[in-house]
Amino acid sequence: MKKLLLILLLFAFFVVPAGAETLRLALLPIPDALPVHVAEELGLFTREGLKVEVLPVGSAVSRDQLMQAQRIDGMVNEISGAAALNRSQTTAKIVGVARSPLGQSPLFRILVAPGSGVKTAADLAGIPIGISRNTVIEYISDRMLSEAGVKVQDIRYASVPVLPDRLQLLLSGQLQAATMPDPLGFSAMESGAVEIVNDAGNPLSLSVITFSDTAIREKKTAVAGFVRAWNEAAKAINTDPERWRPLFLKKARVPKKVAQSYPIPPFPVGKLPTEMQWNDVMQWMVDKGLLNRALPYESSVTAEFQSVVEK
Repeated sequence: MKKLLLILLLFAFFVVPAGAETLRLALLPIPDALPVHVAEELGLFTREGLKVEVLPVGSAVSRDQLMQAQRIDGMVNEISGAAALNRSQTTAKIVGVARSPLGQSPLFRILVAPGSGVKTAADLAGIPIGISRNTVIEYISDRMLSEAGVKVQDIRYASVPVLPDRLQLLLSGQLQAATMPDPLGFSAMESGAVEIVNDAGNPLSLSVITFSDTAIREKKTAVAGFVRAWNEAAKAINTDPERWRPLFLKKARVPKKVAQSYPIPPFPVGKLPTEMQWNDVMQWMVDKGLLNRALPYESSVTAEFQSVVEK
């Protein structure tokens, strides 16, 4: 028994360094968060002298509430979410891009029901598209449709905030069209839904890594170590994505029918949202009445951790 106890103490000593600083993150079960899990698997956080505690959450609302209550240090979210947190005062800052639609791996797709007869984006004029209102889903739907030539006055939406409900309504034909994030969008296509447009190559679509302003001030070294570990993990995924499929399927919500066929997406390394990306979201949020005024880029995006990333 004493020998076993000694082994456990030695294991704890080497796995979690004495004095390791703790960062708490709230993460949805989405592909965008994969670098956190890979970094943990590779021991990159331990190498940086960090202990990263992941709080799994089931919704963006729950995630944001944890940040507002100061129960977490960071999260993967989107530009509009970071701006909403900073509506009254700066409480959080974006430290990097988590994921963007690289190669043949979009983040979002506008799909139509099996047998709907809709062939092009122009055919969607006046047809209600299932989305969640006032979220990144609505934002990127607006931008994809506009880019495809649909006039603003012809865009119609139906509010279906719960993703499994939206998917079921689409596949049953009760919704003629819907915007779906991957891998649900990919799965819907395997079930007969037809893609009309996706955000591959769209410079406005991305998710981000956001930390509280308090963590950035008081745990600066830890946040720098996290950013360094994240980007090293992103490189590891890009180098050999299939190596990480078992971990990916364990941590991300992937429908069983596409568990082996859904492509593990590539990740950007050492990127920050641009001012153009930020300003476009600000304009959209002001137009929707989600903000009274556009927030300046510098108030919510910091480049201070970019120097730790090996490009």
